[in-house]
Amino acid sequence: MIRSEILREIAPILNPHLVVCNIGLPSQELHMIDDNERNFYMLGTMGLSSSIGLGLALAQDKTVISIDGDGSVLTNLGTLPTIANNVADNYILLIIDNGSYGSTGDQPTYAGKKTKLEKVAEACGCENVVVCEDKDTGAALQAAIDSKQMTIIVSKCDSGNIKLPVITKDPVVIRDRFMTAVAS
Repeated sequence: MIRSEILREIAPILNPHLVVCNIGLPSQELHMIDDNERNFYMLGTMGLSSSIGLGLALAQDKTVISIDGDGSVLTNLGTLPTIANNVADNYILLIIDNGSYGSTGDQPTYAGKKTKLEKVAEACGCENVVVCEDKDTGAALQAAIDSKQMTIIVSKCDSGNIKLPVITKDPVVIRDRFMTAVAS
């Protein structure tokens, strides 16, 4: 499976929750699959989906799911010790690990080589780290939601992208409708 297939499979699980989605193609894919006001699409700032999601989880009680890529997490490795030391049991970080920088042309990441993000997360102090194959992402995500424990999921999948248009919604509209969903 590739990332877009995982997102299509988990969209019904994501739907009732607050979702902060990684920059570029992941946001475009989620927008195409299930655009709704509870989805915050990152249109800039690579590597900050996990940090923004953690801050949101710490600020309120609703379940927050950050969808990040291995390349973005590698860009902001400081997010993992921050997550470990600021536990929010309403927070899930789903790292879709395709071993590549998918939004910029599928260049390989170090996560596709020797670096294992699950081991990095554990070394940073994250206590509930789950590794799964692409086909098991939905079950792992649902189990994390049901556990009501902060969870880092590393979903291993194939590299690859689908062709789709950019998000044409104004960033202010995306922000405002998401803020309304957070407050409701």
